[in-house]
Amino acid sequence: MRIIRSALAGAALLALPLVACAPTPGPTAAPTRTATGTATAEPKTLAAGLQAPWSVVRLDDGGALISQRDDGGIIELTPDGKQRDVGTIPDVVSGGESGLHGLALLDDDGVRWLYAYHGAEDDNRVVRMPLTGEPGSLGLDTTELDVVLDGIPRASNHNGGRLAFGPDGMLYVTTGDAGDGDRAQDPEDLGGKILRLTPDGAPAPSNPFGNAVFSLGHRNVQGIAWTDDGTMWASEFGQNTWDELNRIEAGGDYGWPEHEGIADAEDAIDPVAVWAPRDASPSGIAVVDGVVLIAGLRGERLWVFDPAQPDAEPWQVFTGEFGRLRDVVPGPDGSFWVLTNNTDGRGDPRDGDDRLLQLVLPEG
Repeated sequence: MRIIRSALAGAALLALPLVACAPTPGPTAAPTRTATGTATAEPKTLAAGLQAPWSVVRLDDGGALISQRDDGGIIELTPDGKQRDVGTIPDVVSGGESGLHGLALLDDDGVRWLYAYHGAEDDNRVVRMPLTGEPGSLGLDTTELDVVLDGIPRASNHNGGRLAFGPDGMLYVTTGDAGDGDRAQDPEDLGGKILRLTPDGAPAPSNPFGNAVFSLGHRNVQGIAWTDDGTMWASEFGQNTWDELNRIEAGGDYGWPEHEGIADAEDAIDPVAVWAPRDASPSGIAVVDGVVLIAGLRGERLWVFDPAQPDAEPWQVFTGEFGRLRDVVPGPDGSFWVLTNNTDGRGDPRDGDDRLLQLVLPEG
């Protein structure tokens, strides 16, 4: 069994500004510092004309697959830069923030499985189906579709939706509380959680509650990634005061709905970084050369957090340059790929939106 990932070489760092790892009194973020960094390369558009894209996964051949939330479509970006329709995930029911969300890939005994998280008529669910064909002619074998997990609560918002295979080979699934915060504290409910499954959908061995739940007390997690030491990181939408970056522990309670942001409470794990929602609304995240990149929707920027300097402030880059940012993944040659999200009904589309961009971090 081979999990399909991409490696990334070192990227040069330095930065723009903002926000401390703990909140100051009241809803105002920490003071902004003066930026000195300048970009070393022009942004490269890899794909354009996407409609409400949500997730991107890179392919070993240099291409990628992109999910579109509202129409349930999968777009292939070929190694030579062409775009083509791969197919549509069956039974996707869109509405509000729900639709087709996260994607993940797994090679298992000669079969390449495409996993997808999507809204159905009455729930959110994870499905998988074989990905057939060669680059430039990929297709979905929907006749072999398996429902990996269903019954995840669905609402007009707070639907979670990120998928990723972890270093342990298990499938991690992020869910939202579907507008009912009490779900997040119930270890028997799938809402407001990070779930850990075997590739065929069974609760993973050694899960802390004996079911699919890995961590609880979440409002709406849309990003997960791992640093090389095996530490798991997750981005989480707050309500009105603080968005969060959390270090995830098995069985951890992250406080929602009793706590938002840093609470210094004995019954919950505090985030390692927080932002005012207007500056973040974090979705996809990635680890690039040891630092965590966090895509901001409402904040229209990319946040950078260095776990090796936990007392340092996260910093922001590309603020306002590309609009809403939905996903970020490592790219080749010291770059990373960012998926914009200006056609989702909340953004202001620009020429060519939505786009998949190749970027590098600024130098200073």
